[in-house]
Amino acid sequence: MHSMSQPSRILLFACAAFVGIFPAAAVIAQEQAKTDSNNTPNLKVLSAGQWQQIDTAVDRGLEFIARNQQRDGSFTAPQSGQPGISSLCIMAFLSRGHVPGMGPYGDQLERAIEFVLSTQHASGVLSVDPRGGGSGGRPNYNHAIAGLMLGEVYGMTTGDLSNRIRQAIPRALEFSRMRQTRRKRNPDDHGGWRYVRAYGPNDSDLTATSWQLMFYRSAKNAEFDVPAKFIDDAMGYVRRCYIPQRGEFVYGLALDEEHYASGGTVGGGIVALSMGGEHHTEMAQAGGRWILKHPFTHYNRRRQSDDRYHYSAYYCSQAMFQLGGKYWEQFYPDLQKVLLTNQQRDGSWDREAVHDGQFGNVYTTALTVLALTPPYQLLPIYQR
Repeated sequence: MHSMSQPSRILLFACAAFVGIFPAAAVIAQEQAKTDSNNTPNLKVLSAGQWQQIDTAVDRGLEFIARNQQRDGSFTAPQSGQPGISSLCIMAFLSRGHVPGMGPYGDQLERAIEFVLSTQHASGVLSVDPRGGGSGGRPNYNHAIAGLMLGEVYGMTTGDLSNRIRQAIPRALEFSRMRQTRRKRNPDDHGGWRYVRAYGPNDSDLTATSWQLMFYRSAKNAEFDVPAKFIDDAMGYVRRCYIPQRGEFVYGLALDEEHYASGGTVGGGIVALSMGGEHHTEMAQAGGRWILKHPFTHYNRRRQSDDRYHYSAYYCSQAMFQLGGKYWEQFYPDLQKVLLTNQQRDGSWDREAVHDGQFGNVYTTALTVLALTPPYQLLPIYQR
């Protein structure tokens, strides 16, 4: 992963806003002009007409999200999902080239970022409900996703908003590191994160850790101080979650009902490895093979009982783009076909069918947009 200076990010996204947002077809043409390698995602997997259909679907999804912004700047979601869900919505707009303060959604994005900043507490945590009362202890998830978003958007902001983000990120990093270094009952959980309250035998899980690792990497790319040890500790936990005999990443290390693999854990494991520059290790490639064996053929249905369709689609799409080559070529065409076929008339996608349905369809629509837009390469954290 490379870092991008704040002026460079502002210039990139300002150009996107000036031309009315990059059409995907233009991005694909630029990528095809580059020299291909075995590990470069083949962006010729779809025709120009198909890329334009993706543009249209993404734009309709963003219009739906925009219609669901609340007076306080947040996007519709229960309190237990804030500010994480609003942050996912912001990143969905960024992934299409929309920027704060410019273009058709500029004001809405600034209001949404201000909402996220307003949720930071004295401890540094970014969460509407920092104690996790009645929310399953999800503040760690909300915090990591919000921190990731702030790291991504920092280089696209100026003035007072930029100053406030610059003050918020170091405080958020301190909270993350504090939670990361809390004593774990199982030494194998060292370096990871879970909920803010003890829950079950695991003190770390792979999905929470993947989000926190992305926050670390985004902040580091934005030139905040993130010591290598912070990332190394997290990477150690991610590697321990890989089960070589099965070629998959599991949710938790305790040998109980949480020792399972899903699209979210395998995709999250691959993305986490890519954050540490380990894009093409055997672990990552084995994860890619697992994803190909567990396709997203049936919309909003997964074979694993603990899987979430849209959440897994987001993670697996990012993961397969990072792997590139045959993994991307065999994965993305089928995924985009299913997602575009099942978009609703209002531009949304259905809420999760099995787990997390309480978070609503603004949440799943943001995840779906992010699953469709890796080829746009506009979010710095996911650039190859």
